[in-house]
Amino acid sequence: MKIDVALKVHIERAFAPLNSQAAANAFPSPRSLSLTLEKASHAGTSSVLPSAKTPPVVRMFTTAAVDMWLRAVHSFLISTALTNISPIWASATGYYSSHYAVRSIAHLLGFFQMHRIKKIVRLELQNGVFVCSLEQKKSVDREHKFYWGIVKACSLFSADPFFTNNIGDESDVAHRDIANYADHLAAFPAFRPLNENDVKRRIRKISEIEVKAPPIPQRDTYPDIDSVQIVAYHRLVRFRDLVDAVVVGNRFWKVYRDPTWARQFMDFQVTEEATLRSAFTA
Repeated sequence: MKIDVALKVHIERAFAPLNSQAAANAFPSPRSLSLTLEKASHAGTSSVLPSAKTPPVVRMFTTAAVDMWLRAVHSFLISTALTNISPIWASATGYYSSHYAVRSIAHLLGFFQMHRIKKIVRLELQNGVFVCSLEQKKSVDREHKFYWGIVKACSLFSADPFFTNNIGDESDVAHRDIANYADHLAAFPAFRPLNENDVKRRIRKISEIEVKAPPIPQRDTYPDIDSVQIVAYHRLVRFRDLVDAVVVGNRFWKVYRDPTWARQFMDFQVTEEATLRSAFTA
């Protein structure tokens, strides 16, 4: 995997503080990053956060990225468990698995959107020091387009067809919107209790499907659960592969890259044509 030098250094430096503490105690309390950023933004006199706030923010950007990735994995498990039980919730949770995977990458790249005070924070390495800058959130910066646009603009993912700007009818969010907002879906199969082996079989099937082109879900194909789950799985694997390629021996990542609650169900392997994989690895 050929990674831009600046991005590689950014990720290495962002993970480094987490190598000096026990992984079990690494995650801060809920909303720690957003609350810290809010407090710092009120204390700042310009578009740059006070430098004294930067070290803990760097650590929290990294834990937020991994936490979001774990949400992606967990949501994917839920989606696969609901495949034959509820097309609505298999689609919705599958979409959120994709969204969380994309958002985890955006956090890893140094972007965080603050909903309550309508600010966007960017974490950048400048002359070897991490600096947080603030800008006002615009009306077009809706979360389900903003984070996706950030990832698609990154040189590592711009040519990767598994990542889009999430705009238009041929998009994950448009397909999700049917499950959330459309009237008269009327597709309710008989309820069947969850079965652990069914989940394992479903994930194995998704991981072994040879993908020739990313099956981006479309509004008119709802409920296209296969496509929703395939792209979600490939996206969350991309995050894991990226961190694996850059962060070696980090005690925090060694613990969380293979969550115990997912281990019996998935091995994070994918089957896709070399031309697709080369967009990410070239």
